[in-house]
Amino acid sequence: MSKKDKNRVNIVYSTNPNFSYESEESQETETRPKNQQKLYVSIDKKQRAGKEVTLVEGFVGSDDDLKELGKLLKSKCGVGGTAKDGEILVQGNFRDKILEILQKEGYQTVRKGG
Repeated sequence: MSKKDKNRVNIVYSTNPNFSYESEESQETETRPKNQQKLYVSIDKKQRAGKEVTLVEGFVGSDDDLKELGKLLKSKCGVGGTAKDGEILVQGNFRDKILEILQKEGYQTVRKGG
């Protein structure tokens, strides 16, 4: 099978001359404007050997935009972290600082947890 045919769905062969193959398209979600995003910021220790991370949840948009926001937060806090699956993890307890940064950027934020 050629590279361009890898996305075919459930069809092996058709005798219909007017048949067109359906292909699986990965649909990229469109990024909402900053003022319509509602981001939840919390501290998490579960499954992390007692280490604290700041967790930002609720981002709706493309992976590229999520990674860009994660990069901004990590650089402002001066620490490492990751951005995937609609969540941003920043190493350490930076909840208040991240809330302030996100509000300055124009995002709606909610402090989650104690």
